[in-house]
This record gives sequence, C-alpha cells and structure tokens, in this order.
Amino acid sequence: QVQLVESGGGLVQAGGSLRLSCAASGRTLRGYYLGWFRQALGKEREFVASINWSSASTNYRDSVKGRFTISRDNAKNTVYLQMSSLKPEDTAVYYCAANFFLNSDRDYEYDYWGQGTQVTVSS
Repeated sequence: QVQLVESGGGLVQAGGSLRLSCAASGRTLRGYYLGWFRQALGKEREFVASINWSSASTNYRDSVKGRFTISRDNAKNTVYLQMSSLKPEDTAVYYCAANFFLNSDRDYEYDYWGQGTQVTVSS
C-alpha cells in the first residue's frame, strides 16, 4: 500500500506560481511512477505529468510543457509539481497518484491516489 497526501493548492492570479507537494508513505517507491492528474469542474480527469521515482525521467501533457515541472525528493519521499505562468484553464482539483512499473498517462492504470488539492487561477 502507498499512501499519498497532497498539499500546496490555493488561489493565485493568472501568471502566478504555485508548488504542489505529494508526500508518500507506506513502502519504498523504487520502480514506481508518480503522476499528477487534474479534474476541472464538469470535466474528466486528465493527466498532467509523471516521474519515474528511480530514474527521475519525466513526462508532461503538451499544454503544461515549459510551465510545469515535476520533481521528487528521495529523502523526503515527496513529489512536487512546480507550476508557473498559471492560466485560468489550469483551475482544477489536482491529484497525486502512483503505479508500479507503468509509464502511463491513463488514470485507470494508477493504483494509489491522494485526496486532491484545489488550485484556482483567477483572471
């Protein structure tokens, strides 16, 4: 079992920045992919970014490339999502998720989920 707890959401003006954190516990994350997904009101959940815990290789959806950066801190067992140049369309509940072995952008392939943190970007 992997437990995930997100933090760092809030209200920010367009063009601003936020950093989300996802603290993981329960087992070693070696071999896991940690991902960030988001779900806007009335829309389906969508992939944002992922990182391989062992190699730190990353993957992003096109609309956030160059604006968002996913990273991890081994010592703190924490994954971060640094978000810059935020736009109103980035408004959503952001979820952290984990799966073992699969480099995936599909939410149904992730086994463990956090409770989510709200990000609101005002225009």
